[in-house]
Amino acid sequence: MKRLKSFFLRTHQALENPRWILPLAIFSTLSLLLLFLTTLTSLASPFSLLPPSLSPAVFVKPNLQPLPPPPRLAYVVSGSAGDGPMLKRTLLALYHPSNRYVVHLDAESPPQERLDVESFVKNNTLFGKFSNVVMIKKPNLVTYRGPTMVANTLHAAAILLRAGGEWDWFINLSAKDYPLVTQDDLLHTFSNLPRDLNFIDHTSDLGRNEAKPVIVDPGLYMAKKADILRITQGRSVPTAFKLFAGSAWMALSRPFIDFCIGGWDNLPRTVLMYYANFISSPEGYFHTVICNAEEFRNTTVNSDLHFISWDNPPKQHPRYLTVDDMAKMVDSNAPFARKFHVDDPVLDKIDSELLFRGKDMVVPGGWCIGSRENGTDPCSVVGNVTVIRPTAGAKRLENLISSLLSSEKFRPWQCK
Repeated sequence: MKRLKSFFLRTHQALENPRWILPLAIFSTLSLLLLFLTTLTSLASPFSLLPPSLSPAVFVKPNLQPLPPPPRLAYVVSGSAGDGPMLKRTLLALYHPSNRYVVHLDAESPPQERLDVESFVKNNTLFGKFSNVVMIKKPNLVTYRGPTMVANTLHAAAILLRAGGEWDWFINLSAKDYPLVTQDDLLHTFSNLPRDLNFIDHTSDLGRNEAKPVIVDPGLYMAKKADILRITQGRSVPTAFKLFAGSAWMALSRPFIDFCIGGWDNLPRTVLMYYANFISSPEGYFHTVICNAEEFRNTTVNSDLHFISWDNPPKQHPRYLTVDDMAKMVDSNAPFARKFHVDDPVLDKIDSELLFRGKDMVVPGGWCIGSRENGTDPCSVVGNVTVIRPTAGAKRLENLISSLLSSEKFRPWQCK
């Protein structure tokens, strides 16, 4: 691998000569495929698929049937340089002993910032007690509009599969995201859902029927972040599969993650090769795979479960949220929102009014049985981790899910 890295560094000097651009695009594609295949070989074996069992009225289950155990969630929370403090805060706000977490600060983050987050994870008493938080110590170089972000997401998913343990949904977040409901609210509401539903916004038609330029993501071969390289020649729209696009944030089922990582079907690899030299790959890769896979296209719920505020006309990135957005966030019924500055007062307001989280503490749930007297952390004493105590956030989230699964929105919005 060191010889390959040295080779790619030397070839970067030749980029001033246009004849090197197309071969480099091919090398970039092969690099991403090699990374993906390396990930596959780290897994012991593929996991079996769960059969889909969906109908438009799946949210409410008959009272005579006992509810299954509360679902367990697997999160990847990623950040870049300067995101360390916000990443730590977001992790505390998301924590529950039954869940699993992968934390990643990319290679642009200074070593001291990564060491600080690593120490935070290592020294947290709860994280150590349940051994459910892992930090990727060898960081990836991530270009957030390029295929390296997809590769990073697949890497985190593979870590969660390889580590074993039960979990039901895989949720990708950035350090600038923050929850608007407690984990007990999510576990409570998702208990009523089939475990093969996939929450993914995939209705965007941006460039779906247009030729796309070929790009090279330097994160695949450079040691430091550089601008994406564009080749003027476009590529034709594929005929073997249909392109879909939408939000880069999603909650994907364990069966679908198994399908993407397990390697027993050619579609995920074929689409990955296409998106290896594609702009905004995070907004199209999983969307295109799921909507072209017969066994999963009817499992999609067209939502990224986020409240996001855009300028008008929209810019490349959404607005940072403030206290002025608080009412809109609550009224959206969404379980997550983005983007936030680390010290913005709106985060304190969310903590006190929606999450009931004390400073530097995790969000309390039914598993926390300690005293709250004099500001004591109730989660310092751990009870039964399967006990959940939903708040008003569960009702808001239930309203959102019921709307998304209604006959007007569920089937008509699937992979169209």
